[in-house]
Amino acid sequence: MAPILAIPPFPGARPPAFAVPGSSAGDDAPALLAALARHRVGGCYWGRQISGPAVLDAANWPTDSDPWPLLDAATEVRLPADDPRTLLALAARKPLTLVDGTAVDADALVQRHLAGWHWHDPFSGQAITALQAIELCGFWRQLIDANRGIKAALGFAYWKRPSVAPLLWNGGESPFRRGVPSLAAADQVAIWRSRLSAAQTRALIGRPVLEVEDGFIRSAGLGADCVPPLSIIVDAHGVHFDPSRPSGLEMILQAGDFPPALVARAAALRVAIVAAGLSKYERGEAAPLPRPGGERRHVLVPGQVEDDRAVTSGGALSSNLELLRRARAAAGPEAFVIYKPHPDVLAGHRKGRIADADMAGLADRIETTAPMADLITMADELHVNSSLAGFEALLREKPVTVHGVPFYAGWGLTTDRGPVPARRTARRSLDELVAAAYLLYPRYLDPETGLPCPAEVLVQRLTAGPPSLDPAASAVVAVRRGTGRLRRLLGRG
Repeated sequence: MAPILAIPPFPGARPPAFAVPGSSAGDDAPALLAALARHRVGGCYWGRQISGPAVLDAANWPTDSDPWPLLDAATEVRLPADDPRTLLALAARKPLTLVDGTAVDADALVQRHLAGWHWHDPFSGQAITALQAIELCGFWRQLIDANRGIKAALGFAYWKRPSVAPLLWNGGESPFRRGVPSLAAADQVAIWRSRLSAAQTRALIGRPVLEVEDGFIRSAGLGADCVPPLSIIVDAHGVHFDPSRPSGLEMILQAGDFPPALVARAAALRVAIVAAGLSKYERGEAAPLPRPGGERRHVLVPGQVEDDRAVTSGGALSSNLELLRRARAAAGPEAFVIYKPHPDVLAGHRKGRIADADMAGLADRIETTAPMADLITMADELHVNSSLAGFEALLREKPVTVHGVPFYAGWGLTTDRGPVPARRTARRSLDELVAAAYLLYPRYLDPETGLPCPAEVLVQRLTAGPPSLDPAASAVVAVRRGTGRLRRLLGRG
């Protein structure tokens, strides 16, 4: 006999045991049934969504189908008492008949199929209540439901697919395609736009498109080195770095609801990120950096990849040199200006290098080795174009002057020198910004279990140390790093 709840079979996942026989203490039967109905979980809740007969029984109820659409249409359910789906009929408030003739006892069925199991958090291994198990399944269901309309995924590099696949999984087959398949008008296509061919781009005109990009806590290593992402954003409206139109993240910040519990969760996450020294690609060191300029005001200027879409999409300065010139002019000659080249540029993969001759009189120091989080902690303020480093500086409560239009500009938390859209009228607290950018917008993958996870789980994993890559991925990373070193030697970085 199996319990009513299970972990969905996400592609590539390595889940531990979710339930073992035994009795879990905690919530009463009505509360558990209400939670099942609220989260619409139990049975094969990731399965096919089909309509069914008015009277559901074991013979006509496909076990590989999402039970909730079937229950929505049913007027009666007839099952044996040892079938866990009896709980779902009770949760859906459908008339239930036990085919062995016994009377329906809700408390006994809940104990048998739900409360009569020991539940374990797959991420920590710790015991959780049946209600917490339901809520975790609800988290996975919400993700799968958001992906139901995805019928194809285009532009995803092969080395990236294993970690992206679980976060785009719709309960069926893998969506990755090489060309644009024949699809219905309403079918969604998830895309990594920078890797689409011209023909693919043309074929997608007029179709519902979901733009996928790296999340803000991405990995322990560079995407340019082919280190797979552990978080992504999926946006049906645009991308967060393009201010020409509202993105899903901007909509959350402009009109979203931020209840106190969410803001408190964001505050705790911010504390954990700062304490661990995490940034998008790396973790900082425990010891604080020395201040090379002594008592002078230290101004950090992070460079970007100049041909990256975050720079070319509009609203941002076109070059790192122009950013550095503006930062020096604003900071004044008395400031100690530190320029930090973007790691992809430094690795030799991307455009954005400033010639040594152009650096004269602009930067007092060019920093190439210190982690970004540590530099931010040491600095007194930042000047950025549209770099995520500005957001990471806000987490550490540093003053940030923004010369482009990143997602975090225009909400009352930054000094804005770029053309911020007039539609950004809301004023947000720091932890509301954190809640939107880390908790509501991205999706995260646990590198240990291969399961989609809450943000806190990935932060804990990266705090403990960089996840190990499989041998094939490690070989790809080694080749990419070697290519980058060669490009630097040839002066093409």
